[in-house]
Amino acid sequence: MTWQAACFSNQPEKFHQVFLPLHLDHIRSRIDLFPDIISTDNIDTFLPGLKLIEVIFATWGMLSLSEEQLDQLPNLKVIFYAAGSTDYFSAPFLARGVKIVSAWQANAIPVAEFCLAHILLGCKGYFRNQREYTAPDRFVSLSQHHPAPGNYQECVALIGAGAISQALQRLLQPFYLDVLVVPSRPERRTLTLEEAFSRAWVVSNHLPARPDNQGILNGDLFYRMRESAVFINTGRGLQVNEPELIEVLQARPDLTAILDVTKPEPPVAGSLLYTLPNVQLTSHIAGSLNNETRRLVNYILDQFQQWLKDPECFNSGRK
Repeated sequence: MTWQAACFSNQPEKFHQVFLPLHLDHIRSRIDLFPDIISTDNIDTFLPGLKLIEVIFATWGMLSLSEEQLDQLPNLKVIFYAAGSTDYFSAPFLARGVKIVSAWQANAIPVAEFCLAHILLGCKGYFRNQREYTAPDRFVSLSQHHPAPGNYQECVALIGAGAISQALQRLLQPFYLDVLVVPSRPERRTLTLEEAFSRAWVVSNHLPARPDNQGILNGDLFYRMRESAVFINTGRGLQVNEPELIEVLQARPDLTAILDVTKPEPPVAGSLLYTLPNVQLTSHIAGSLNNETRRLVNYILDQFQQWLKDPECFNSGRK
């Protein structure tokens, strides 16, 4: 049989979590799909028989291929990737004119929802109130001594202006909040990071994963934050200078850090991020997981259907 499509993954359990049998049946009904998942362990065995492949389906765990391996896929035209960022594997494919269709816009939705929830709680003063109310010997009235603004006419800063930031801006529209957006490129900013951290009650990081953003969120910025302010990181752990953040959180117990990402993940054993009372750690759960991954694969299958109608003129919107 001449196979025209194949599934690539080094994480087969994750692949089958995203691509359910019904999704694979949908693909098989439209194109000849190779029955095995291609991984680093078996690729050299299977590649010689896959020279006619035009389509790859993938999600988290996509392989990075060598030039020699790519030479054995001369007919490959498009990769449908049911996840977000493709940076870790995409360059060799793009250099050969292969289109990459990512579900990055669909993956932005749950991250934006996660941030919306924490922004609304942050403006209510929930995080500081919760940790002080559970220690009655230290508790004082929030309204008297630690006034939280509430979700009306307060300032929220979104650092970064990409897909997640844009989705979050839409979710914030029904609320009477002053939303500041700081683009990742300095030349596009109308206000500085220093101004954003000084003005906002909640600061949410959505910077893209670029080398110039590493460590950019430093102690000076965190020290500038208002009394009882909240910092949310669903971007990348490397973008935060974690030693300096920890130093500020020790000196400023009024602040709260909501960290869904760290570097490394999880933090090293003994890290103060585990024990500081004003830190809330989660294990990178803001992005699509469990039922939410259905949104990713449905987006990909819609794009696949468009490609089938006219492969030569197909425009994914992200190549």
